[in-house]
Amino acid sequence: MRVAILAHEKFPSRAKTALGVLRYADHDAVAVLDRETAGRRVSDFVPDVQDAPIVAGMSDLEPDAVDTLLIGIAPIGGGFDERWREDVRTALEYGCDVISGLHYFLAEDEEFAGLAADHGCEIRDVRNPPDDLSVSEGVAGEVDADVILTVGTDCSVGKMTTTMELARDARAAGHDAAVIPTGQTGIMIEGWGNPIDRVVSDFTAGAVEEMILEKGDDHDYLFVEGQGSIVHPAYSPVTLGILHGSMADSLVLCHEADRESIHGYESFSLPSIRTYVDLYESIAAPVAESEVVAGALNTAGLEDDEAAREAVDDYADALGAPASDVLRFGTDDLLEVLC
Repeated sequence: MRVAILAHEKFPSRAKTALGVLRYADHDAVAVLDRETAGRRVSDFVPDVQDAPIVAGMSDLEPDAVDTLLIGIAPIGGGFDERWREDVRTALEYGCDVISGLHYFLAEDEEFAGLAADHGCEIRDVRNPPDDLSVSEGVAGEVDADVILTVGTDCSVGKMTTTMELARDARAAGHDAAVIPTGQTGIMIEGWGNPIDRVVSDFTAGAVEEMILEKGDDHDYLFVEGQGSIVHPAYSPVTLGILHGSMADSLVLCHEADRESIHGYESFSLPSIRTYVDLYESIAAPVAESEVVAGALNTAGLEDDEAAREAVDDYADALGAPASDVLRFGTDDLLEVLC
């Protein structure tokens, strides 16, 4: 599938969906749309993902060059920015499908729905959950697979990236591993999943459990994409639903080097790493003996490898478990205790 990825004013630092798709999805990236960096290339900013030119808008592409427009950013609250309307309109007029991970459903937008019908396009809102979800039965722990969940100290610290890297490297090492996608980025990469942050609260654990049961007897390892943080003032319910619904065997605690407060809620300081370990394990304990056995530290903000290595070592010491920056230093130390 040939995709254009919309990431206006956010690429690359605040476009984690775009970067996830460029790094892990099996798509041919034709272009990234970003008015601020148009004229440059993805590789000018991020060297280790699929390269593509950056253009100012969908109208800069030939109508027959792209199959799908993918919304590669999701602002806090998941709303639709009206400045994107022209790009979505142009894509539909070109006959392109549109994939969105917003809480605003493009398929319910009267203009977009009409254009899709007129031009034979599909609009896929991946954050629109199925209608047949139900409450958890508390049986995810009965599957044959070992269930490994990434949890975080905050949002946007690398849970999705860590999940994908661990699963990919586990498969490369000969293990039978699968990803359980719980958010828009994971769903766009894997092509299936339940968007847990859009599910009715009573059904969040059940929506995770359903996916565990679907895959758990067909694979040896399930790597569950975590969301949010157990201390997040807005998103902790999503984290709790995934934690209890997955009934994970092992937890990987993800953190960003030098982050001291919750992104977007800077009046809330992050607790100590040991506090996170105690919280995640004690909250999981009533339903599963989940244990934090490894850590992943995002050192993207540290330019020097030596400083990054020192930060990882300090994080491992604080955690009392093996740790790595999975992009910078690989996953071997983590997989040794997970698989």
